[in-house]
Amino acid sequence: MLELLWEPLQYGFMQRSLVVAVLVGIICAVVGSYLMVRRLAMLGDAISHSLLPGLAIAFALGMNLYIGAFIAGVLSTVIIAWIQTRSPIKEDAAMGIVLSSFFALGITLITVIQRDNKIDLNHFLFGNILGVSSGEVRDTAIIAVVVLVTVVLLYKELLFYSFDPLGAQAAGLPVNLLNFGQMILIALTVVASMKSVGVVLVLAMLITPGAIAYLLVPRLHQVMLLGALLGMVASVAGLYLSYYYNIPSGPAIVLVISGLFFLTLVFSPRYGILKRSRSTPLPLWRDLQSWLRR
Repeated sequence: MLELLWEPLQYGFMQRSLVVAVLVGIICAVVGSYLMVRRLAMLGDAISHSLLPGLAIAFALGMNLYIGAFIAGVLSTVIIAWIQTRSPIKEDAAMGIVLSSFFALGITLITVIQRDNKIDLNHFLFGNILGVSSGEVRDTAIIAVVVLVTVVLLYKELLFYSFDPLGAQAAGLPVNLLNFGQMILIALTVVASMKSVGVVLVLAMLITPGAIAYLLVPRLHQVMLLGALLGMVASVAGLYLSYYYNIPSGPAIVLVISGLFFLTLVFSPRYGILKRSRSTPLPLWRDLQSWLRR
């Protein structure tokens, strides 16, 4: 067993990948907990898909890809807020419009750039954590420190705003700044996760660890801590599966965390399906029983 764990660590690319996997597992769970509490899972999806045009434009201009992706992510949140405040269109519709338009623009730009430059940018769609460089490890570590320090410093304010925005506004908190700050944290987290799980699958790492923890513990800080632990375990386990079975790293990580979620959904001591089915039948089964008795 120890040999199986030790063998991949003899290679430099696996050491770099493990560091990135652990960092991404932590910050995705911490930031994703806010998305889950605010029921804004689609916002994470919108921001992640919105990074593609920034990636392509940054590559074409010779800029740092992380900076280009971050600018595109922030721009997408500004446009979503602008559509929501300047029209009767609801937030989810605005997210869907921005998600699809940015994603289409990004795919178009990447296709043109790849055709002209003979390069492959498709790994940003599904991730390639085994190919991270030392510079990307450094950039991910810097982003992780910024995100975690910000969450620690503003934990109480973000907690209040996430659960009761109207109450936070009445208490005098700068709710617009807090909302924009959360968007910045999400954009930074997605940018840091691009290389590991890709922009298409990053939503799973943002939401699923927190969802598992929510089924097990009641308080937000407990959800964050347990979610971070689960995110780390899933990232490292997926990385080892990718190494030994030669499968894509991003999907392997997402499959592990998804498997943990369904196990928890069934066996959770508080909200598990088995526990609930003993006390109260599922609504669909209850309706079916009622219909059969007629």
